[in-house]
Amino acid sequence: MVIGGIVRFRADKQGEGEPKQITGNKRLELIWTVIPLVIVVWLFFISLKAMNKINDPIADGKKPDIEIIAHQWWWDFRYPQKGVVTANELHIPVGKKLLMKVEAADVIHSWWVPSLGRKIDAIPGRSNYAWIEADEAGTYDGACSEYCGAEHAWMRIKVIAEPEEEYEAWLQHEKQHAPLPTDSLAVLGAKLFQQKTCGSCHAISGTPARAHIAPDLSHFASRKTILSGMMENSKENLRRWLEDPQKLKEGSQMPNFRMKKQEIDALTHYLETLK
Repeated sequence: MVIGGIVRFRADKQGEGEPKQITGNKRLELIWTVIPLVIVVWLFFISLKAMNKINDPIADGKKPDIEIIAHQWWWDFRYPQKGVVTANELHIPVGKKLLMKVEAADVIHSWWVPSLGRKIDAIPGRSNYAWIEADEAGTYDGACSEYCGAEHAWMRIKVIAEPEEEYEAWLQHEKQHAPLPTDSLAVLGAKLFQQKTCGSCHAISGTPARAHIAPDLSHFASRKTILSGMMENSKENLRRWLEDPQKLKEGSQMPNFRMKKQEIDALTHYLETLK
């Protein structure tokens, strides 16, 4: 349109002065006013419809299906009606709407998985509620969308939506106690876990470690990622984390125990058996 206007209304090469001016085209003015107005009104109503759909009212007395507690810089996931606690990777059944209760343990965070609904803030001392539902099976990525400190960029979210049967099988697996160590290296690792006071922050079901200051490790080895989605859950990455946590995730609450190589080997091996 710009190029057409330049060509159509260019000055006559042989003429002089300004080209003929055109003013007061009411039809054109109505067109460029009415069409954008209709588009904006249409977008307003479909947005209103979407907002109403994702903000279905919560019945009085309705208990949350999932409790999400945001920490610097990881996610604590609890299924209060199922007796399951996990971290960083949320499992949900396909085609079922679940009520989330979202809170924060330290500073303001914000839960956001764009493909699965609205963004909702996690605020210390307050509980917010939202619905989550996946129409198709798959892994949905998200992230904390409220700046919450140095490692905000590495506070990722993975929501794994799976068929009902697989979801129920996962729940039953998570309800079981963590497997006991069966070989000498794993036994040594389990002993070091207690000696190094790891249980003062972490929980492992079926053991004296029952704290929930840091991620629950009961079935740690079954997760795909570590450090809230920062890297793949592999033996090498786990070793790097145990050797020097601050080097990988500066400012995290995980202290450097300055362990010997043999101790890191044993602890890594033990954690890898927690499937």
